[in-house]
Amino acid sequence: MDSTTTNRLKVGIIFGGRSEEHPISVKSAQEIARNLDTAKYEPFYVGVTREGAWKLCAAPDAEWENGPCRPAMLSPDSTVRGLLVQLQAQAQEEHQHPNPNQHQIPESDRYKTIPLDVIVPVLHGRLGEDGATQGLLELSGIPYVGCDVQSSALCMDKSLAYVVAGNAGIATPNFWTVPPGGTIDPAPLIYPVFVKPARSGSSFGVTKVSRAEELPGALENARRYDAKVLIEEAVTGSEIGCAVLGDEEDLMTGEVDRIALSHGFFRIHQEDAPETGSDNSTAIVPADIPAESRRLVQQTAMAVYRALGCRGLARVDLFLTERGAVVLNEVNTFPGMTSYSRYPRMMAAAGVPLGEVIDRTIALALNRKPR
Repeated sequence: MDSTTTNRLKVGIIFGGRSEEHPISVKSAQEIARNLDTAKYEPFYVGVTREGAWKLCAAPDAEWENGPCRPAMLSPDSTVRGLLVQLQAQAQEEHQHPNPNQHQIPESDRYKTIPLDVIVPVLHGRLGEDGATQGLLELSGIPYVGCDVQSSALCMDKSLAYVVAGNAGIATPNFWTVPPGGTIDPAPLIYPVFVKPARSGSSFGVTKVSRAEELPGALENARRYDAKVLIEEAVTGSEIGCAVLGDEEDLMTGEVDRIALSHGFFRIHQEDAPETGSDNSTAIVPADIPAESRRLVQQTAMAVYRALGCRGLARVDLFLTERGAVVLNEVNTFPGMTSYSRYPRMMAAAGVPLGEVIDRTIALALNRKPR
């Protein structure tokens, strides 16, 4: 593709969203905007408000909702393959003619169509990483970066991801699921356990439970984010992350990181000032672990990635036990891309800066064959 202005790829960048991770998504989009090669790409930033309104805006800055935005939607009509952007005239006409039966505005006067070559869904958590947005992207017919509907939904539900990974021979924690409205007998559990929403991102709603009497409160906390709850036996070991990039057999990994805790358990994206670092942890990149363990972590991360059908990119979080075993923790199908996020730091440590990650994932999306 010619890199001149007239032949730039038209890239839709969707950010924000309705999940609790909305502000992290905005910051991820800001970092992607800073690293996007505008000689190659013409970006169209589509912000999704917390209420679910889609708006075409100039940039994903902190005040994007208060800037000059226009209502926009991604067309599910694959013959359109682009954005439908509401023209200003429509709002004026509707104000003057509130009854649509009195005055029908021609479609050509109501919306402008912006064709897109590829979409980067910079969305985290519910309705962003769980297959919902990916379903719309499939309907649109526009190539998109990252995991498809099936792998997004599978990875988002930690209990299902454990079942599939376990059947592929990958170690997982012992776990129990509590269905919506259900309960669990606390007596047989081996404490401590972690109680978490089965389908949520970051560490929202996660509680470490050391005694049976703490379980009801932990279930209530988790259900603030998801009706289905996962209970896991605690794994003794280090928390390790591995960035994976690629499709199917052609994969690469970034440098492995290790989460060094000062106290408590690892919490992320709930700090008062996350840019200055986590309140209770530091990510060490490259991880200070033996070379043999590093290779095992990378091999396991790729095995998890393939078993769960991931594509494009993902961050695979694992535990490394004192005996050197690797146990799956969770998979983030569109990991954070902020200035302080783990995925871009791990890739940069492996010699792949964020701008190149963007280039590679877009190329993968454009060249991907349907499954």
